Amino acid sequence: MRHARHGGPREVLRAAVGALADVARVEAVSPIVSSAPLGPSRRRYANAAAIVSTNLAPEDLLDALHRIEHAFGRRCSGQDWRARVLDLDIVLWSGGAWASRRLVVPHSEFRTRAFVLAPARAIAADWGDPVTGQTIRHLHARLTRARALP
Repeated sequence: MRHARHGGPREVLRAAVGALADVARVEAVSPIVSSAPLGPSRRRYANAAAIVSTNLAPEDLLDALHRIEHAFGRRCSGQDWRARVLDLDIVLWSGGAWASRRLVVPHSEFRTRAFVLAPARAIAADWGDPVTGQTIRHLHARLTRARALP
C-alpha cells in the first residue's frame, strides 16, 4: 500500500532498508521486483531481499522488524491477506534452522514463492537452505522452470 510519507511500494521498501540499517548492518539489497498478489488482492506488490548482519538473536531481530513495520503503519488485525504497507520476514539465517513458538527459520513458504526467491537469488544465489541443502539458485530454477503441458 501507499504510505503518506514515503510514497508508493518501491519507495516504502527503500525507506524500510534505511530503517533496517538502524538495527542491523545492511550488507546487500536486491533489486526491487514486482509480483502478483497471493490471495484475494488485485494490486501488484513490490518485493526485495536484504542480507543483514546483527548480533541480535533471531527472535530479537523479529521484534525489531515488527517495530519497523509498526512505524510504517502496520497493525495486527488477526486477518490473513490484509492489505499492509510493509511486511518484513526472516527467511534464512546464517545459523541454520531456528524454531520457537514465535518464529521458524527458514520461512516455511519461501521455497514456493518466486517473489522471495528471485530477489534473494540476486544477492545470495549460493546460500543454502539448511533443510533441503539446495541453494537459492537451485530452488528458484526448480520453481520457475518451464514445464510441458499435459
